Amino acid sequence: MVNQLPSGAQWRAHGRGTPVTLVVPGLGATEGEARLPASGLPGTRVVVTLPGHATAPPAPAGYWTYPRVARDVAEIADRVGATSAIGVSLGAGALTALLAGQPDRFERVALLLPATLDRLREPPAMWHYERLADAVEANDPAALADLVAADLPDGIEVGNYVRDRVAALLRLGAALRALPDQTPLSGPAERAALARVRVPVLVVAATDDPLHPAGVAGAVAAALPAGRLAQLPSAAPLLTHRRQVRALLTDFLGGHEPLAGRTAPAEPEVPAAGDVAGGHASWAGDVKTG
Repeated sequence: MVNQLPSGAQWRAHGRGTPVTLVVPGLGATEGEARLPASGLPGTRVVVTLPGHATAPPAPAGYWTYPRVARDVAEIADRVGATSAIGVSLGAGALTALLAGQPDRFERVALLLPATLDRLREPPAMWHYERLADAVEANDPAALADLVAADLPDGIEVGNYVRDRVAALLRLGAALRALPDQTPLSGPAERAALARVRVPVLVVAATDDPLHPAGVAGAVAAALPAGRLAQLPSAAPLLTHRRQVRALLTDFLGGHEPLAGRTAPAEPEVPAAGDVAGGHASWAGDVKTG
């Protein structure tokens, strides 16, 4: 059953029982992409569909701000009784904004690929979003497909991913214009508010993704008293390292310390490009945590 807020934000529950984990995807996520972080998790997984995505109606005017998205996320979390949450990219930013105001809202939170915290994106990332918005406003699916394909690692079989993501982005011109000029937190005061978040937070970074810099993920983890950072050597770990991401999330949200005393999966889904400098604990081979 699909449920919907007045803004057009929707959610659908999968599974049953506890824990109840809310999954907030990134901007332009396809339906399959949105469900990926929920794969293999115990209990009930509640996947959010933001306005303008999949079956959700278009967003109302002025919707695309981090605080506005965070309000919808908080309302859905309250309605479903979510005890934990996962956010990807935009979803990670919305959850960060939510935590700054409600530090004890969840028992555990995982933030995947945060794009920004309290500082604007670097110029190359801003230009990338500008090119995407230009292609959407020109109604040019071919140009949009070229931009989407250019972001994908070589040698990855993605099926209809490019086609589906282009179809999603063609509905999101307003978001592509609005969000790159914003940050989840407005400055040092709101960033300092994260010091009140005492629950465990896992932050997952990609070392080779210019749109989601590893330095931003490190700053997010450092701002959280119980933050943990895991780095994956990839430009698109949800495509190239699904098994590792799934293991990180199921371990962490299952109530265990992330990666402590754990063994890596036998084989990565694609070859990893070497080890990543990390912090106190490591997952053998291609994940490092701090």
